[in-house]
Amino acid sequence: MQRRSLLSLFSLFFLWRPHAQAATPPSIWLANSYQAHTDLRNFWVSEKFDGVRGYWNGQQLLTRGGTVLHPPAWFTQGWPNTPFEGELWAGRGQFTTAVSVIQQTQAVDADWQKLRFMVFDLPKHTGTFTERISAYETLVATLGLMWVEAVPQTQVASAAMLKQLLHDKVSAGAEGLMLHRANATYKSGRSNDQLKVKTYDDAEARVVGHMRGTGQFAGQTGALLVETRQGQRFKLGTGLRSEDRQTPPAIGEWVTYRYRGLTDKGLPRFASFLRIQPDIEKRP
Repeated sequence: MQRRSLLSLFSLFFLWRPHAQAATPPSIWLANSYQAHTDLRNFWVSEKFDGVRGYWNGQQLLTRGGTVLHPPAWFTQGWPNTPFEGELWAGRGQFTTAVSVIQQTQAVDADWQKLRFMVFDLPKHTGTFTERISAYETLVATLGLMWVEAVPQTQVASAAMLKQLLHDKVSAGAEGLMLHRANATYKSGRSNDQLKVKTYDDAEARVVGHMRGTGQFAGQTGALLVETRQGQRFKLGTGLRSEDRQTPPAIGEWVTYRYRGLTDKGLPRFASFLRIQPDIEKRP
């Protein structure tokens, strides 16, 4: 993944404060991880975009954590009062660009022109995912805006075909793939009706402490103490770069880490810091 100077990016995280928070974060549908036994004939497949999830509630554009974003007026002009969601995406390998843009409290037109809103679902539509595909494609076509695109969906017949598609997409710079069960209705929370497919496992944890570094890391952060959503705590040091150690994620920030399976105690094996997750509400 191409990145700007992480030091300047982290400065944006600490200096940025949203003007307002939504009363409650949107109730969104979240994915579990793909398992090899999944019957792929029942699923639609799309690219997993490496951006920031956005939720249009009919009046405001929010992150999944409920932070109100401040795009230029033209970006959402003509959007319906019906909720829809997608990914605020600057292109493959441009995650940090998307983050820096959505953090603006005073929108800069030239920066927001770098983003596309990749629409992938309609939360209030009562139909199956197959029906919602047609509905969101119609919505996007009706809007007729260059920066609002419908996420293409396809189907594969076997695990071998899925593996090849994953290889092709990742080789081209994609983050991975998403699977949606064809007959699934929209629901809040995690579900096996929506699956993410990557070349590695990842998860999110909240920073609850900073461990002092020793040796070559003396005077810096040696590791982050993080807590999973299940309340399990562990140290996360591998993957931190020198900028991360000098200016670590603040306590309460959520971070994404990679890992390779779980120990018998349910802790991630070979956990490695990946990045700050900006679209989850910070908690002290």
